[in-house]
Amino acid sequence: MRPLPLDQVYRFIEPGPVVLLSTAQDGHANVMTMSWHMMMEFTPPLIACIVSEGDFSFRALKATGECVIAIPAVGLAEKVVAAGNASGRDGDKFARVGLTPAPASKVGAPLVKECFANLECRVVDTALVPAYNLFVLEVVAAWSDPAQEAPKTLHHRGYGTFAVDGEIITLDSRMP
Repeated sequence: MRPLPLDQVYRFIEPGPVVLLSTAQDGHANVMTMSWHMMMEFTPPLIACIVSEGDFSFRALKATGECVIAIPAVGLAEKVVAAGNASGRDGDKFARVGLTPAPASKVGAPLVKECFANLECRVVDTALVPAYNLFVLEVVAAWSDPAQEAPKTLHHRGYGTFAVDGEIITLDSRMP
């Protein structure tokens, strides 16, 4: 073993796939790339996520209390990175990166048509926003694209490096 710089720790403990978070406010839809999130509860499904106060999406998420978490497959990697390297302050990011907003059923934020799953969410807890920019979201509707069978997801490893899902294994589980 050798010492690891503390600013590199996150590269080894990322909790899940890179996702896209869409918001909408005052007729302006936006999409951002996000990798800091985690499941908190099965039923109702609760997700915690970090959205930096400096991100354009922060204002819309805080004001509307709604968003969509869209889960892209590896084939969208370049668009996902492009969305993460641009700001919604500069115009229509959906158009700029080549993604398609689609109407959601329960929230004002759009689905991302190209993603294999879309989770419509409402903010249910903001207690940790002032200290950590951490929002707790409840999934109120969920969609999957049956045409995208066995999609592979991206996992951020830091500084433009990503891992892609590998082999799937199934082990006996005693969980209900």
